[in-house]
Amino acid sequence: MRVTLLSGGVGGARFARGLTTAIDPSDVTVIGNVGDDLEVLGMAVSPDLDSILYALAGLNDEERGWGRADESWSALETVSALGGEDWFRLGDRDLGLHLVRTQALRAGEPLSAVTARLARAVGLETTILPATDDRQRTWIDTPAGSFPFQEWFVARGHRDEVDGVRFEGECAAAPGVLEALEGADAIVIAPSNPYVSIWPILAVAGVREALAARSVPCVAVSPIVGGRAVKGPADRMLARMAGGTAPEHVGSCYEGLIDALVVDEADPTGPLAIRSVVTQTLMTDLAASRRLAETVLGAAA
Repeated sequence: MRVTLLSGGVGGARFARGLTTAIDPSDVTVIGNVGDDLEVLGMAVSPDLDSILYALAGLNDEERGWGRADESWSALETVSALGGEDWFRLGDRDLGLHLVRTQALRAGEPLSAVTARLARAVGLETTILPATDDRQRTWIDTPAGSFPFQEWFVARGHRDEVDGVRFEGECAAAPGVLEALEGADAIVIAPSNPYVSIWPILAVAGVREALAARSVPCVAVSPIVGGRAVKGPADRMLARMAGGTAPEHVGSCYEGLIDALVVDEADPTGPLAIRSVVTQTLMTDLAASRRLAETVLGAAA
């Protein structure tokens, strides 16, 4: 069974790892969000792609939820002492990946090729594709003004309420993205923030159209448990922009694009235009991530 997963954020990375233990990892293609990519200290950083890669390779820090395990911070401490840009935390182990990516991009290698090379280097069989090789940036519109995603999310601690989300850049799908959607036996949308993790992928030319024209099941997983986000501001964004955090509000973010929504048993479902599947969605460990993936695959069968 060939599965194409749309993913961003910590929840998406954890789900991706569970999925690759439930089926052959070589049958999984992950399309990752790049709308929150940024440049830090001259280096090209792709936070969501890196979270996916680290999770699939078993290199991620489970406690923090992002970055490398067994990390150290000597370089960042030096940067801070010298008055450099230290608001975005990059660990010593993490820096190596960013240096390799930056050098390759400056030499003219596209992000998709760099990502494939990094995945091979850590021994992955799963294909990881950036949604686009073009420069895409997510902007957050708030009562305090408009901010690039990482400035709002990290530097400002996502304290500002969100009035809208928009995407800078006319972006073509990266090589393999549309083919992965068209050639899948099932398409899955990970339990990621719809607005800032999945919508940037859908904003890439041809992606939304490919989902709308699908001939195979597409199943989304809600990122909400008991009316709250497990991590991050998804619940606040849904409440303000969709009118609530119930399954029907999550489902409205993917209107016309999904056939079923997997929701947590703590979230009572109201009338939905699509089929709902109720289960435990909290991914406390790899076994829980696998169980959730198996439920999603069952819903897509």
